[in-house]
Amino acid sequence: MNKRQVIVITDGDQVAKKVVEDVASRIGGRCISASAGNPTPLTGPQLVDLIREAPHDPVLVMFDDCGASIKGRGEQALEYVLSHPDIHVLGAVAVASNISDVTGIAADVVLNYEGRMVNRSVDKHGKEMPGSSMRIYGDTVDVLNRYPLPLVVGIGDVGKMRHGDNHLLGSPVSTMAVKLILDKNGYDTSALELDDNSPQLSLGKNEGV
Repeated sequence: MNKRQVIVITDGDQVAKKVVEDVASRIGGRCISASAGNPTPLTGPQLVDLIREAPHDPVLVMFDDCGASIKGRGEQALEYVLSHPDIHVLGAVAVASNISDVTGIAADVVLNYEGRMVNRSVDKHGKEMPGSSMRIYGDTVDVLNRYPLPLVVGIGDVGKMRHGDNHLLGSPVSTMAVKLILDKNGYDTSALELDDNSPQLSLGKNEGV
């Protein structure tokens, strides 16, 4: 069986759910809406079953620890999905939160609340943190350090960030984050426009990838 192509997003409240559903529609992918919750309401095995049932790839899945600095339900489910033999994880959108006592994850790319690439970490508002490295501190990101991922994109709070990622505005920051992950994996996203009139894509692999 071909592995399912999955993008993980470390946020899952109701605002994030609307945005991730919107992004999935824009890229022609699927969102596991049942993965939304604060904390994650489903177990790893339950999420894998839903991923397998998704009509097509890529599949966007949310994980949330509800502010816990320890490995909570979101990270436990995320760990299961990341290590499952039937799942190929294309990358992760690592979401910053107001939390201490976490290791954080070194992101490959960081986007601020305007969707611009920056060479610093950002807080939950998508605001750059002066003098900082590109490390994202969030309640559901530490487990990502244990797995080699093609791309980790760091952003602020999904759907928020000073209203810069509102789904009514086209979820521009989250859409850009997912677009970068798809680009890294050889998908053709050239037709994707980052505005609220963006048509649904029919994703395909670039030739030679």
